[in-house]
Amino acid sequence: MRLRILPGATRNSTYQRLAAIMLLPMGPLQGQTTNPRELIKQATPLTSERLAYGKSPLQFGELRVPAGTGQFPVAILVHGGCWEVKLRNLPESVTSFELLRPMAAALATAGIASWNVEYRRLGNDGGGWPGTYLDLGRATDYLRELAPRYHLDLKHVVAAGHSSGGQLAFWLGARGKLPKSSMLYMNSPLPLNGVVSVDGPPDLEADRAIEQSVCGGPVITQFIGGTPAEFPGRYREGSASGLLPIGTRQEIFVASTFGEEWITLFKQYAAAAEKAGDPVRLITMDGAGHFDGINPQAPAGQAVVASIQSLVSVH
Repeated sequence: MRLRILPGATRNSTYQRLAAIMLLPMGPLQGQTTNPRELIKQATPLTSERLAYGKSPLQFGELRVPAGTGQFPVAILVHGGCWEVKLRNLPESVTSFELLRPMAAALATAGIASWNVEYRRLGNDGGGWPGTYLDLGRATDYLRELAPRYHLDLKHVVAAGHSSGGQLAFWLGARGKLPKSSMLYMNSPLPLNGVVSVDGPPDLEADRAIEQSVCGGPVITQFIGGTPAEFPGRYREGSASGLLPIGTRQEIFVASTFGEEWITLFKQYAAAAEKAGDPVRLITMDGAGHFDGINPQAPAGQAVVASIQSLVSVH
């Protein structure tokens, strides 16, 4: 893997650490990529608590708190799965919060609490537009109720998502820019220190170019409820790209799995965000697979943990 930073960006100690991690020997993972079926089998300590943020069976999250007395910074984790409840021949656990349990455990070891959110998706009653967004917004703001009991430091919160969850995590960082007329608007959304996307392009309209090859169907069109010509406002309000500048730090990790067309989507968003004045970093993970960035046993996953550590520490 190699670290690529956008032109004009300032190198700092955080990125020196990330570069060092990415240059570590690959060991037994060299030449291989993470299998999601194996990732969900990684043993994680049973120190999390499942808490409901709504009445639907899927409106809950797993809160994992580090050892100690706090106050703990928090990472909101948003899983992927092409915005769907079931993806091809993969088990449903791969498109659920369960896939991010190893990352949650690694963050706890690093002293960071995690709020690993489940939410309604395509295939669930109420999933898609606007239910998926409303679930994630409510789950995020629910941290205000959890903070006193679990000693959470809400001045140091980031959102991190994988694949389609990366797109949604970036939206969580952007939703403070929503107009009051939006169906997704919530009063006083919890501000974030930063957002991290692991292989999740933040621009829904642009992502439609690869939805067939990556997800196997017109999932974005179905998720939003129509095309950009039919619902331009939904695409604008449902993507960080439509709300720029979002005013928070952004880290984008992209693997080389899907080729140059895939990587170009990230480059286009990063260029637009930078032009709008947002602090954004695009970090390429050459040689890494789609699930390596959420595998804490892989160098890519270790780099993502380091990125989250850096962002939650920003004042």
